[in-house]
Amino acid sequence: MFGNKHFTAIVLAAGKGSRMHSDIPKQYMNIAGKEVLYYSLNAFEESPVDDIIVVVSNDDIEYCKRDIIEKYNLTKVTSVIAGGEERYWSVSNGLEEASGTDYVMIHDGARPCINRDIIIRSMEAVIENGACTVGVPVKDTIKVVDANNVGVDTPDRATLWQIQTPQSFRYNDIVAAYELMRQDENINITDDTMVMEHYLNKHSKVIMGDYRNIKITTPEDVFVVENFLRK
Repeated sequence: MFGNKHFTAIVLAAGKGSRMHSDIPKQYMNIAGKEVLYYSLNAFEESPVDDIIVVVSNDDIEYCKRDIIEKYNLTKVTSVIAGGEERYWSVSNGLEEASGTDYVMIHDGARPCINRDIIIRSMEAVIENGACTVGVPVKDTIKVVDANNVGVDTPDRATLWQIQTPQSFRYNDIVAAYELMRQDENINITDDTMVMEHYLNKHSKVIMGDYRNIKITTPEDVFVVENFLRK
């Protein structure tokens, strides 16, 4: 489908999920009969991507290999590696492991409702544009507030999108951006499109995602995601 272009998915699952108030990291919680991490890995397994790198905490490497990768026979997973203290260091480790690929797709393992359609459209968009992310238009009015929680601006809702993952890039571009970021002492990065914007001045194409493609962050999200997965 994509010729000789090599695609690597980097699935991030090293977070501790402190806002979940759970002893079990959110990526390993059981929802609808399977671990959260399984669902996103299986979506990439069944997609045209060539291989998958899973980034977990160092203590979870053997568990992830044994109880998820081997258990579900996820044959496209080529590496399970340790992440860093912050998300961007986990991405950096994943990029180093993906050396030699043409494109990378960076995805949050706590977004289990990713599907094949989103993955394929992301692959098409990154070939055409060099960088892309999925997202959805916001439904609510958004306020900018000051330090005293006073609303100071109301951006035009028509221009606002809620950004999701996967975020996809030409490999050499995102690696170059991360190399510059590592030299910066004042890092305030929340996603990978920001790295591209800030350090290479390259902007990402935003394509339609899915309102079901939410990230599990709080206990309330579990009920929502379980409903989606069961359907």
